Amino acid sequence: MHFDVIVIGAGAAGMMCAATAGQRGRRVLLLDHAAKLAEKIRISGGGRSNFTNVHARHDCYVSENPNFCRSALAQYTPQHFIALMERHGIAYHEKKLGQLFCDDSSQQLIDMLDAECRAVGVDRRMGVTVHQVGRNETFQLETSAGSFSCESLVIATGGLSIPQIGATAFGYQIAEQFGLPVTRLDPALVPLTFHVEDAARFAPLAGVSLDTEVRIGKVRFRENVLFTHKGLSGPAILQISSYWQPGQEIVIDLLPDLDAEAWLEERAGSEQLLANAMGELGWPKRFAEAWLDGQGANVRGKDLAQKKRRQLAETLHNWRVLPNGTQGYKKAEVTRGGVSTKALSSKTMMANDVPGLFFIGEVVDITGWLGGYNFQWAWSSGFVAGKNC
Repeated sequence: MHFDVIVIGAGAAGMMCAATAGQRGRRVLLLDHAAKLAEKIRISGGGRSNFTNVHARHDCYVSENPNFCRSALAQYTPQHFIALMERHGIAYHEKKLGQLFCDDSSQQLIDMLDAECRAVGVDRRMGVTVHQVGRNETFQLETSAGSFSCESLVIATGGLSIPQIGATAFGYQIAEQFGLPVTRLDPALVPLTFHVEDAARFAPLAGVSLDTEVRIGKVRFRENVLFTHKGLSGPAILQISSYWQPGQEIVIDLLPDLDAEAWLEERAGSEQLLANAMGELGWPKRFAEAWLDGQGANVRGKDLAQKKRRQLAETLHNWRVLPNGTQGYKKAEVTRGGVSTKALSSKTMMANDVPGLFFIGEVVDITGWLGGYNFQWAWSSGFVAGKNC
């Protein structure tokens, strides 16, 4: 069977692309190896899907070329997607920092995109495995559902994150087959793990959450850090993980709104245990005692000499942690890296040297911040490819 466009991957980017291409009158086939439609949308945002961020802009994305996403984000903005939601009567709310969630369920988003595809006659087939892709004048696909051909082939198969719902390396393999480079791949928006000695010290603090600022070099995020049995998580850690490289320290300011040295100075004559005083800052006592272990857990304010106060203040604002690694793709929300932007047109998402071949969404080397940015990239890149495939 011949189609104008075949989209492989019926997730966020793939459905947006298929619907957009169908609206242009293109005959579209949408394929996915999964039995369920858009499972990653369904589980996102605690089942309510953080579907975009009103602040989405190019500098909220990690890539070899962060400017690459400018064109797609300008062509299809968060406001465009919000308008689509409103046309379908889907209620939503802003949680914080520009993050928009469905009031009810992420299933509403899936149903909306499915309805958009159905309205323009997209032929969708689930549970189909693509065995082989070839190209002469057209692209030829050998699949578990038969043979298909098309003028334009769109790869929207996502990254390696969350393999338990079907993530594979298919998209990268197709890129390499057609000579497109793929950058280094790593888990991103992922918890970090402790080395053994730090794990022994801090594992009992699992569940403790603190407002902090976490940084690597000039990159910094102000949000909560969550202690886990294996290491550190929480929004600030997930954000910084997209910039972290093995062997690199992260620096945590545990008191971002306070001058720690002045605060310690005020307690210079105090009989109060330092660990108890830190409880006044909102720290759980068990955290204060664990963090101060070896730094004066049983010391009173009056026992701290000026030099020691300075050292302690420096550590409070610049706690250096050397992670052992990450919790891997099973816990990662996205994959950092992907099909190199050098090989793609930022205006169309088509491969520069392979006419008719497009890559969109997470499979591309564009990784958004936590908070709806990756879904916006899916909508934007899917729309742009759909307008040009």
